[in-house]
Amino acid sequence: MGTAGNSSVNAKLVLLGDMGAGKSSLVIRFVRGQFIEFQESTIGAAFFAQTLTVGDTAVKFEIWDTAGQERYHSLAPMYYRGAAAAIIVYDMTSTESFEKAKNWVQELRKQGDIGNPNMVTALAGNKCDLEDKRKVQTEVTILLDKFPCGFPSLVSVLQEANTYAEENGLFFMETSARTAINSLFAFSFFATRIQCALFYNALLYSFVQPAKRLPQTQPAQQPAGVVLTNTSAERSQASSCCS
Repeated sequence: MGTAGNSSVNAKLVLLGDMGAGKSSLVIRFVRGQFIEFQESTIGAAFFAQTLTVGDTAVKFEIWDTAGQERYHSLAPMYYRGAAAAIIVYDMTSTESFEKAKNWVQELRKQGDIGNPNMVTALAGNKCDLEDKRKVQTEVTILLDKFPCGFPSLVSVLQEANTYAEENGLFFMETSARTAINSLFAFSFFATRIQCALFYNALLYSFVQPAKRLPQTQPAQQPAGVVLTNTSAERSQASSCCS
């Protein structure tokens, strides 16, 4: 039996969200390690590629950064269909951005029959470095609000993002492309999930569902949106051709 180090995985990942949420900035931070202060809006979609190594497995992400403008919305299914994973990004300083993120979650659920019904989906609240402008609350604010430190009452919206993510089976995090908070972790999470799914011969399930081993009578299946290649076999073929 070959080791995981002999394999590489190609995985399709798509970013969805409202215009100005910071999708492109997150990808550029991950791929290039840079933050561009004034990032131009994406037209249609932009493609990026980056590889992460998890254990001995190289996960090669094929990343589609979709445009957030409404006029490009109809093109989105072209990019999220058949994806192994999706990151739905919202701007935590905008309640409107959060509401549009919810719409994306609903759309992915409805379109599951033509895409990948087992797509792993994460909800990312971006721009968490702008804490003083926060409009979408999380459990961090709850902890602060329990103390008499002069914080305003936010009972009606406390833990809104966390609760929504939990109720919908989404992995949740807050990110900052500017300061690189969780920018790498957002992608390494998916790389780890993909590697685990391959090791246990399971379909790729959402974060809150445990992976289920397939019956022994069925052939091992790969997660949708994932292509497994054997790099050791490729090297062997290459050497035999050239010998």
